Amino acid sequence: MRSKPVKVTDTTLRDAHQSLWATRMRTDDMLKILDRIDRIGYWSLEVWGGATFDATLRFLDENPWDRLRVIKKHAPRTPLQMLLRGQNLVGYRQYPDDIVRRFVHESVKNGMDIFRIFDALNDTRNLRVAIEAVKEAGAHAQGAVCYTISPVHTLEHYVETALELVEMGVDSICIKDMAALLTPYRTYKLVERFRKEIDLPIDIHCHYIGGMAPMNYLKAIEAGVDIIDTATVPLAFGNSQPAIEMVAAALKDTPHDTGFDLEALFDIAKYWEDVRAKRGFQRGITSLTHMQVFSHQVPGGMLSNLYSQLEQQKALDRMNEVLEEIPRVRAEVGYPPLVTPMSQIVGTQAVLNVLTGKRWAIIPDEMKQYIKGLYGRAPGPVDKDIQAKILGEDKPIACRPADLITEKFEDYAKAIGDLAKNEEDVLTYALFPNEARKYLESHVEGAEKAVFMMSEEIRAVKEDGYMDINQVRELIKLLQESDVSEVTVEEDGVKISVRKGLPLAVEAPSATSASGVAAPNEAGSEQSYPAHLKKITAPMVGTFYIAPSPDSEPFVREGDEIVEGQTVCIVEAMKLMNEIAAEEKGVIREIAVENGRPVEYGQLLFLYEPI
Repeated sequence: MRSKPVKVTDTTLRDAHQSLWATRMRTDDMLKILDRIDRIGYWSLEVWGGATFDATLRFLDENPWDRLRVIKKHAPRTPLQMLLRGQNLVGYRQYPDDIVRRFVHESVKNGMDIFRIFDALNDTRNLRVAIEAVKEAGAHAQGAVCYTISPVHTLEHYVETALELVEMGVDSICIKDMAALLTPYRTYKLVERFRKEIDLPIDIHCHYIGGMAPMNYLKAIEAGVDIIDTATVPLAFGNSQPAIEMVAAALKDTPHDTGFDLEALFDIAKYWEDVRAKRGFQRGITSLTHMQVFSHQVPGGMLSNLYSQLEQQKALDRMNEVLEEIPRVRAEVGYPPLVTPMSQIVGTQAVLNVLTGKRWAIIPDEMKQYIKGLYGRAPGPVDKDIQAKILGEDKPIACRPADLITEKFEDYAKAIGDLAKNEEDVLTYALFPNEARKYLESHVEGAEKAVFMMSEEIRAVKEDGYMDINQVRELIKLLQESDVSEVTVEEDGVKISVRKGLPLAVEAPSATSASGVAAPNEAGSEQSYPAHLKKITAPMVGTFYIAPSPDSEPFVREGDEIVEGQTVCIVEAMKLMNEIAAEEKGVIREIAVENGRPVEYGQLLFLYEPI
């Protein structure tokens, strides 16, 4: 085997805090330490992709593109790396080819050097366009093979997948052990076989979880692996990667010595320990539940998500039931590797099965798309009864999923309109429409901001609107160009006041509808309603959407007739869009929640009259 210094990718700024801190590391947390990290001598810094794009928008009120530019400016010496989910990019569904190409080129333009590209199903059809785009942009394409254990995931499967990636022109190969299922001798055998078949650099990425990762790394190095992934010790272990301090010390004075300055590594670790303590973040630990990964096969990041999901649903006591349900669901849908987005899809289905007490009663749209084949080929056979329940007489598609996508960049640009100031904004909107619109609206300035605030309030208080948006713009313009400090308009019982330097004020009429039923203002508040009406309530904590996207027609309106099984709304929860269906025929008499509002478990969503 080769005898050479091992190269190291540092995951602190991406996977480590995604695994331990729920992706809540802020750009400000990074700035003071970037220069010192940049001087260590890492092969690369993984700083972007995965869930960081989503989380910066959704939770941190940060622009992910700004983060990339800032990191590049402050860490110019070390190549920057990102995790790219193939045709899913950094989102949870497949995107058009032109969005994939534009996203990759824009990422390179803003400082990205290395793209670790994977597909959750190891379906290489979903990787081709992303790999081509990376090569066209002059960056490094690293193809990843997702490791898992199942009756259909054999050594030959992994070798065949890696060889397909080599044929596509990747510059290196990564063995991605996201669930920490590799063991030392499996690792040696896998790397040894890859080394014989592939004349490219080989990277191994292991999560610590059950504690095998450091041993896996040593055996991988013995077998000839070129690159390993580690994190600084305050963000290592548990669901994260092994600590660089441990690995660097273990390899010291050997042919594989990293050459890193241990004191410099400890200096960086002290900084992150202060951040961890100040922000109240957890350490990486290995518990009995983590150790049971060799039984339930649930990745550490997925465990963190499950904990958060069940905590939101006030059902933490049901974790063991969910962990027992996950392997059952996974087997029923063809043994997909439990990596994003499949970990979310399988995990959420298991949570819904447990919490509702009815297996497969609620099926997220993403699960339906997976069964249809819109994420790619299932690795193994799908349970025929479940497939029939979801698809009816239809059959899964046989083509590459992205070939069926008709949207183009121009369609997204038109949908977001003047809110998008550049190509980055349009790409962000294409990936996360609701989050992008909220972020962009909250960051426009002056009169423009007032116009968008006004339009949103109009939509909130009256379904069809009562004033043309051009009239609103003229009103704002009049206010800005005059000495008048306030303008008030009243129409159809709704009074809107625009004041210079103050938020928009709206006085809406009573929320009582034509049915005479007052919509509840708080989750769980009891409201009286006529005895002949029945309720549809939220089956989980989440966000209520009356339409599939901001620019789509609503699923239902008051007065609409509905039939059994018809989708009436979406409750976005656990990163998935969960369609809520009618249980019987009826007429919608009341929509009790405003679009885009958070809802609690059991909260009233609709009142309907059975027919």
